[in-house]
Amino acid sequence: MRALQTAATGMAAQELNVQVIANNIANMNTTGFKRQRAEFEDLLYEQQRRVGTQTSDQGTILPAGIELGAGVKTVGTPRIMAQGSLTQTSSDFDLAIQGEGFFRIQLPDGTLSYTRDGSFQLNAQGQLVTSDGNLVQPTITVPQNTTQVTINAQGQVSATLPGNATPSVIGQIELTRFVNKAGLQGIGNNLFVQTPASGAPQDGLPQTDGRGSLQQDYLEQSNVDPVTEISNLIAAQRAYEMNTKIITAADQMMQTLTTMNF
Repeated sequence: MRALQTAATGMAAQELNVQVIANNIANMNTTGFKRQRAEFEDLLYEQQRRVGTQTSDQGTILPAGIELGAGVKTVGTPRIMAQGSLTQTSSDFDLAIQGEGFFRIQLPDGTLSYTRDGSFQLNAQGQLVTSDGNLVQPTITVPQNTTQVTINAQGQVSATLPGNATPSVIGQIELTRFVNKAGLQGIGNNLFVQTPASGAPQDGLPQTDGRGSLQQDYLEQSNVDPVTEISNLIAAQRAYEMNTKIITAADQMMQTLTTMNF
């Protein structure tokens, strides 16, 4: 019976939907995390009576046909790149982006990745790095005897040295934007890499060409809304249950058919 297979595709789709929701909820407190959503499409149809076909020699047209759908499929789990809320911290190296930009990060193999997580630290050489020790690009090196570091909204990094009341500029933080942010590929560790869908990276200074501005002593929180996720979870659970009821009903119909005496 076709209904068994059709309902099975619905169950598989809702199972994936729940997995996406679970990952969103699990990352509610992940710095800079961008939530995902599952998107679906219907499968091909069997045309038993094709709409618009001629039904008589006088040119009568069939106004509505008979189409039997084959179920549903998942076509993507795009990220929703909406701005997350900003939370104040007590670290001079915590940075939040207000806008569309990304921090540029160099991986150990030399390739570049991108992140919204601005919880930076200093390594043994005084270089600005991520929590995993990956270098922020361009490289920022803070002198060892620095007493205070300030980073303005344009990304200019200044350090105050002992005996000198005037801060000295020691580097410039750049941001990168993409034509299609949702086209970036997540690789874990709060990092993304470019893909053909995202377009080429556009590097530049903060507060230029829509890259956003920087906020020192702040971090961007996840954009996951718990109420929305729980509502989506309930809807997915009910859809899954309805598909199981279709399978049960189809099984009962087949059982009735096999027990009939002709």
